[in-house]
Amino acid sequence: MTQPPTDRFSEEKSAYTVRGTDKPDIEAGIAAIRNVVKTLPARPGVYRMLDARGEVLYVGKARALRNRVTNYTQVPRLTKRLQRMVAQTRAMTIVTTNTEAEALLLEAQLIKRYRPPYNVLLRDDKSFPFILLREDHAFPRVQKHRGARRAKGQYYGPFASAGSVTRTLNALQKLFLLRSCSDSFFANRSRPCLLYQIRRCSAPCVGRIDEAGYGELVGDAKAFLGGKSTQVQAKLGKLMSQAAEAMDFELAAVYRDRLRALTFIQGTQTIHAEGLGDADIFALACKGGIMCIQAFFIRGGNNWGHRSFFPAHTSDVPEDEVLSSFLVQFYEEVPPPRLILLDRVLPEADLLCEALGARAGRKVALKVPQRGDQAKMIRQAQRNAEEALDRHLAETSTQNRNLRDLAETFGLEGPPSRIEVYDNSHIMGTNAIGAMIVAGPEGLRKNSYRKFNIKRAETVPGDDFAMMREVLSRRFARLEKEDPDRTQGDWPDLLLIDGGKGQLSAVCETLENAGIHDVPVVAISKGPDRNAGREVFHLPGGNEIMLPPNSPLLFYLQRLRDEAHRFAIGAHRQKRAKSFAANPLDDIPGIGPSRKRALLMHFGTARAVRGAALEDLEKAPGISKAMARSIHDHFHPRG
Repeated sequence: MTQPPTDRFSEEKSAYTVRGTDKPDIEAGIAAIRNVVKTLPARPGVYRMLDARGEVLYVGKARALRNRVTNYTQVPRLTKRLQRMVAQTRAMTIVTTNTEAEALLLEAQLIKRYRPPYNVLLRDDKSFPFILLREDHAFPRVQKHRGARRAKGQYYGPFASAGSVTRTLNALQKLFLLRSCSDSFFANRSRPCLLYQIRRCSAPCVGRIDEAGYGELVGDAKAFLGGKSTQVQAKLGKLMSQAAEAMDFELAAVYRDRLRALTFIQGTQTIHAEGLGDADIFALACKGGIMCIQAFFIRGGNNWGHRSFFPAHTSDVPEDEVLSSFLVQFYEEVPPPRLILLDRVLPEADLLCEALGARAGRKVALKVPQRGDQAKMIRQAQRNAEEALDRHLAETSTQNRNLRDLAETFGLEGPPSRIEVYDNSHIMGTNAIGAMIVAGPEGLRKNSYRKFNIKRAETVPGDDFAMMREVLSRRFARLEKEDPDRTQGDWPDLLLIDGGKGQLSAVCETLENAGIHDVPVVAISKGPDRNAGREVFHLPGGNEIMLPPNSPLLFYLQRLRDEAHRFAIGAHRQKRAKSFAANPLDDIPGIGPSRKRALLMHFGTARAVRGAALEDLEKAPGISKAMARSIHDHFHPRG
């Protein structure tokens, strides 16, 4: 039985599963659905279609569950896509809710969790970056933030990309001179850091500005991020004039530079949004069955970037339904603004407003502007959506051609749907990392990337062949366990290995030992003098292929190899940096974050804890005599 999610709806709903037969035809699916309909209430809720293995095929919501689910038994009225779904259905899970708006929110939550093959999916589910102005310190810190919003402070966003956040943060530091350093760095400064010297921080850490003065800067930053940039600009202009009249030209130059930073932020707006406040703008374009949704993020009258989305599983789905499903999934992670501008009227706009308002805790309005500046913004979003879709279709066409050439060159059964590329990275065997990237017809699948910490005792540090054997054996052991029937699309159609004959032999030996004989393998090595463009492709059996230097297929394979190399080096550097910052207290059994913090506050450094006598350890707050003995014995083992 599939368990219902444990969330805020759990006290107001019930869940149960009814299983049908397991015949491989549409009659079996209809029978399973009819068994469920017999016990369904006529109230709001969410239903999940399950296949014979219990995998979720589809998640839907309904105002009246009995009426909605009954529709699936009327096969002639269903689209071909839904008929295929019914034919695979062998069970259903039902969750009732108090209102249809609750059902809509729960539906989005379950779609994100299970990613069913018959639902419209927001393909790009990477979290959006925010700017966080922390307020848990006397001198608030401004920083980039992703993920759960647990820290105390003001969050501004979302931004379309990490690059747009970084550019805005740099300008904010020039404009408001707020600190960006961590609390520990702040607490241990005895003189200003470089950011003060280049006029990007007011150096509150060493008293170059008092708490009241810093608070005024924070207030200006909040005013700017809240959409009052004109007010801030007038204030800075007045201060600059006053400093110039007082002949304090150095101070006047500081205000001049801050005004320039403000002008830079205002000048980067690609869409005029002054006076709009907080709003998101969405427009949809469709060509050849492929859909693109263009989003603009307006906060405080500032355009904080735009992004194109290409939802998956949109075949035979009406455009309005795609946009509605997209919006609910999009706002599963991102807090909705007060106003959402759309390029079309949605059939369930009132329900969507109610659901998003419940999530935001305030009123949320959907609007389809027909004239004025807002209509101009919609037209700009539509134009961007069409242009992004044209680029996507052109890239997809090129990608498909490359995959066809790849299959022909290396003798594959057909264009590969999943290519896995492997590389290793280490320095003299230390902090060794194996990396896997994944590519397919839609391009790079970054949410499928994996990194492997090399950890087996038999893997000799620095032995690239042994590292490759460990990575591949672990990868395919997991595949055999999680998808033995190869039905989930996780098995590769081609392995591309960064290396030469030695790496190829190691991989082939690993696959042979695992009893896998049908996964093609190609190794790519640099040619003479390690020149790009003269790569040699090694195939099992000793065959070697060199592609023409100007071959599009060669460029494509080089990009895949370089992406795997980039990902492997990045993972290695992260691991190396983490090892540099490792704290010896982390290795002591029973020492968690609270005790570690108490020890460091009492002794100052981990080195001081290491050298402390047993009597001194016993005096530390929160450390019992038994724990003090454990810490002392860890650093001073007795024979």
